[in-house]
Amino acid sequence: MRRTNQPLRLQLNHYRSYISISYEDMEVGFCTPEFAAKIVETFNEYEKLHEENEAVYKAFKMACMDLIKQSGGNVNQLNKRMKHYMESAKRPEHGTRAIAFLLRERQQELDVSNREFVRFCYSYKLSPQELKDIFDGNDVGDSQLKSLSRILGKSVEELTEIRDGFSDSEMNSLARILGTSNEELAQLFK
Repeated sequence: MRRTNQPLRLQLNHYRSYISISYEDMEVGFCTPEFAAKIVETFNEYEKLHEENEAVYKAFKMACMDLIKQSGGNVNQLNKRMKHYMESAKRPEHGTRAIAFLLRERQQELDVSNREFVRFCYSYKLSPQELKDIFDGNDVGDSQLKSLSRILGKSVEELTEIRDGFSDSEMNSLARILGTSNEELAQLFK
């Protein structure tokens, strides 16, 4: 639509060739051969990625099954074990793990060794023991946020939100307990 609420008119160049695009036996549009080639390439890449993801998922499932069998665990816990590993592998959005992840990223940005990073953090008044506690998953105190703010280049408010926020799985559990939707619950915490 144009600003004058006049519908856009389809403009075709009579000297160019166009190819129809079909989806599920229904024509959905036309494009030039160059765009058609790009669309086909994109769809082929998507299909290949989808097939690779399926193979990785099957391999992951087999590895979890082998681990459960070797440890003498219950095979019925396969889905629970897979979910646990998937949650552990995701980048944490909230909590101490998220702050630890930000610290690791900062260390990589600085391209320094562990020892140098500990000294760097100590220069901003975060002791080696406090740093170790964060990486061990212990709670981050309010007194540490100012030092972390300077180390990470984020505001204290941003870090407080990261520290105190809920992960998706925590939000789902809380919503289920309270008998409400995730969206309604999220509105309460804003």
